[in-house]
Amino acid sequence: MFFAKSILALAALATTASAVALRAANDVFSPPVTSPTAGEVWTVGSVQTVTWDTSSIPAANQNQTGLILLGFVEDGSTDEHLDIENPLASNFPIRDGAVNVTVPQVATRDDYIVVLFGDSGNASPKFTIN
Repeated sequence: MFFAKSILALAALATTASAVALRAANDVFSPPVTSPTAGEVWTVGSVQTVTWDTSSIPAANQNQTGLILLGFVEDGSTDEHLDIENPLASNFPIRDGAVNVTVPQVATRDDYIVVLFGDSGNASPKFTIN
């Protein structure tokens, strides 16, 4: 009986250690978007640079690629209205910290956001496109 409990305890310990190691390898990285900034104005057709903080990229995420989507958030809503069919940029290295995008033909609004996806999405502050 003692032997069986010891084996079960060792198996549980090994499973926990494996889960911890797997979690460390899969740390979620959600870099803060640093540009565009709140209140910034973009013009349709212009080329803009989206930037994000790369100072805390986990080693496991160094070769990760990213995706940037345009969306908007209306006052009082949490829906980001992301345009998933027309990414602003995709398959760029997250470690670069910046990517140039061409501002698409969209309606004038002052509640646009860009969302950077790598492991996790991270939205910019609201800005204007006209």
